[in-house]
Amino acid sequence: MEGKSIFFFVLFFVLPLIAKQASATRHVVGGSQGWEESVDLNSWASGETFKVGDQLVFKYSSGLHSVVELGSETAYKNCDLGTSLDTKTTGNDVVKLNKVGTRYFACGTLGHCDQGMKMKIITVAGNAPSTPASTDSGAFTAHSFPRFLMFSPLLFTFLLCILF
Repeated sequence: MEGKSIFFFVLFFVLPLIAKQASATRHVVGGSQGWEESVDLNSWASGETFKVGDQLVFKYSSGLHSVVELGSETAYKNCDLGTSLDTKTTGNDVVKLNKVGTRYFACGTLGHCDQGMKMKIITVAGNAPSTPASTDSGAFTAHSFPRFLMFSPLLFTFLLCILF
């Protein structure tokens, strides 16, 4: 009997927690082309749904580009890099989307922002509908996880009553 209890515990309590974490999406900025001048970054961003818990992955040639997060729409529109909130330079940078709101990113290389290498994204609550094409991680998501398991405490109680 103890083996059944462990099985049910894992099935109804542990797996839903794993599924919730696996549902976060890693958005590779610019798609297969990456964070590059030739990419229409705002068009790319408009086709994505960014949720709290997701990550932006900036892939680019280190030394040629960088990622600067700007603090306001005015700084974004004017390419005012002097008021940056953060700068990343590794060529494989990850930015976690940890709250709802608008964020602004630009390339820190002289002239690149003015030439359009900048992007504005809007992060929505984690329970908002997502764009299926935005998944790049290859991991299973909440959409591929059986929905009935998300209500596991009720189902678990019901099964316990039936089985024991």
